[in-house]
Amino acid sequence: MLGPIRTIFCDWSINKGNPKARLVLASFRIASLAAGSDGGRSLTWVLMLPYLIAYRVGVEWILGIELPYKLKVGRNLRLFHGCALVVNDHCVLGTNVTLRHSTTIGNKAAGGGCPVIGDNVDIGSNSVILGDISICQGSIIGAGAVITKSVEQPSLVVGNPGRVIRVLGTSSQHRG
Repeated sequence: MLGPIRTIFCDWSINKGNPKARLVLASFRIASLAAGSDGGRSLTWVLMLPYLIAYRVGVEWILGIELPYKLKVGRNLRLFHGCALVVNDHCVLGTNVTLRHSTTIGNKAAGGGCPVIGDNVDIGSNSVILGDISICQGSIIGAGAVITKSVEQPSLVVGNPGRVIRVLGTSSQHRG
């Protein structure tokens, strides 16, 4: 497990040259630490409540990037452009995931299951990934794709509905 400072800046180098992404992701990591692993029942959470409110107003409402502080995200999350990005707080994002603008990742209906995105997944702009599904590590989701079924092996997936147009190899061979 990384220490707090390393956790806050674990996305810093991958977003070199993108100050907006650096600011958003450092803010996200601080909010996640502030909320604590106990789901927000700690004294730290109460003391950090003003920060959590500021995070929500600044990042979600003003910048239009919904990365809830309860979201589970691996290191090296990369954001391109970052506007109109919505990720449900019950989703899981692996390590080295790339997200582009106007992307939605969430459930099909209130209370439904949410996607689990594997490591080294590259998600194109205007993509929609919905439901209790998984996206295999090393996959590439094309711009504008609508994915409602699991991607079982590293693949290039495009279209609406999403369809595999190329298998990229085994998950142990491909590094996104």
